[in-house]
Amino acid sequence: MTIEIIVFIAAILFGIVAYWRESKNNKFYRLVNKITHSKELQMAPDNPKGFLYLQPFLMRLVWITAGFLLGLVVITLVTPLNLFVVQYFVSAIVGTLAGTYIASAFFVTKEGLSKENLIEAVQKGKDFIEDLAEGKPEAEAQEPSQETTEAEPEAKAEPEPEAPKKSARDRLRDKGMIN
Repeated sequence: MTIEIIVFIAAILFGIVAYWRESKNNKFYRLVNKITHSKELQMAPDNPKGFLYLQPFLMRLVWITAGFLLGLVVITLVTPLNLFVVQYFVSAIVGTLAGTYIASAFFVTKEGLSKENLIEAVQKGKDFIEDLAEGKPEAEAQEPSQETTEAEPEAKAEPEPEAPKKSARDRLRDKGMIN
């Protein structure tokens, strides 16, 4: 069990370093994107997304697992050692995943404490509270009347019909990506 804890802590540190490195430079992800996608579908030059950086949970899990599997296959082929122990493999994957989320928490905290972001958040909160405060008097003013002899017709505003939305296939045809 001691070796599992060491592997787990090392994997957390590896996840933090990998996330930080990818947040600074994503050249390898761009290379893979350029090889696997056509020119129209390649990522924009200013897109900072990487294998771990700005990816959802499931894609991070897939990339981390694929990386460890590839490393395990290479080590097994190069050395005569039988290193496939499930506990260490799972500890490394979970630790790396946890490390990426720890690193992303530090990045969010670092970026989230700027003065502009705080002012924007306070303004959104004020607007939300004003909306709630304006909504309450209207709800309290609608007390049920004791006599309901006359039925009052309620004026319901009907929404205007929206323009029909294009399907995904039509949008891709408009961009010239499919025939």
